[in-house]
Amino acid sequence: MEEFKCQSDTAIILPSLNPDDKFIKVLEGIVESGFQHIVVVDDGSDADRQTYFERAAALPQCVVLHHEVNKGKGRALKDAFMYVDEHMPEVQGVITIDGDGQHLTKDIIACGDLMLKEKDKVVLGCRDFDQPGVPPKSLAGNKTTSRMFRICYGIKLSDTQTGLRAIPRKYLKSFSNIEGERFEYETNMLLQMKRMGIEFVEQPIETVYEDENAGTHFDPVKDTWRIFKIMFKFLLSSAGSTLIDLGIFYLVMRIFGGCFGKFAELGSTVIARICSSFANFNANNSIVFANKSNYKRAMFRYYCLCIPQMFVSAGLVTFFNNLCQNSAAIIATLIKFAVDTCLFFISYHIQREWVFSQKGCEEEN
Repeated sequence: MEEFKCQSDTAIILPSLNPDDKFIKVLEGIVESGFQHIVVVDDGSDADRQTYFERAAALPQCVVLHHEVNKGKGRALKDAFMYVDEHMPEVQGVITIDGDGQHLTKDIIACGDLMLKEKDKVVLGCRDFDQPGVPPKSLAGNKTTSRMFRICYGIKLSDTQTGLRAIPRKYLKSFSNIEGERFEYETNMLLQMKRMGIEFVEQPIETVYEDENAGTHFDPVKDTWRIFKIMFKFLLSSAGSTLIDLGIFYLVMRIFGGCFGKFAELGSTVIARICSSFANFNANNSIVFANKSNYKRAMFRYYCLCIPQMFVSAGLVTFFNNLCQNSAAIIATLIKFAVDTCLFFISYHIQREWVFSQKGCEEEN
């Protein structure tokens, strides 16, 4: 059985902007621990900080990539991913770390070794935010985003802000194409992993904070919105199609309800849904979930969900309409609104997990 050791079979990726002496200590620590492949990215640092990168470039284990201007951490990571993929065929994966001393060498090694053992899983070095001494901003930020990850995406993750990540080589190209040039990229990576069907495992690491984590880049408003915005777009798309759906349902019930007899609710629902579903699918496909893989497959799956959902909606509206002995089109429309609101959350989950999932798309294409 082939054995791997992360110091020789992975590449360390260290993006840096205007480093200080902590950067050198981090670099010396990973070199002394035996890592043989290190990619440092100078993300447009000032001229007076270039001496740190010169010292890094003098190390035989180290390659330094330079950005002439600051392009952001996301771009730095993606450029490093592409460099490793093109120039380091011998490595099995990469480990991304920060240069501020928050990631201890023993934790870096633990994440790398676990990735080599798990093969197809991304390893996330996760801190314990329930222990004493965690800065309030970091505690609140991670608790908030962890809850949002679970509610909006079904991702159970204890540390959404971790920069210590061990990534198998097979995912580097895909991760290089994920949107985001700055700190939002790391959040986007976690969200896209879910859609790509890439699993992760958490590796507990020590929680290290200096100066009350004054340099944290977490923004409670921007980061929470970044996570919630896909669900918000889905809500807007659904609201638009719902207005079309309810409007047509009301008109058909009012004008042709008598012609359908006891099938008035069903007939009105079918006609309304035919008119609204195609617009809703295209909005979800291009705007909400940004599906760029298989349009026909996504449409087929969408209608595999849409048609049963339509009959469930019609059945429930008919049941409650009869229960209330209602014959007014406006009351039936309000009942339909309540029913479809409940079905909205089920539909969102299924569309996110199955209809517009990117899992397996590369193989199909």
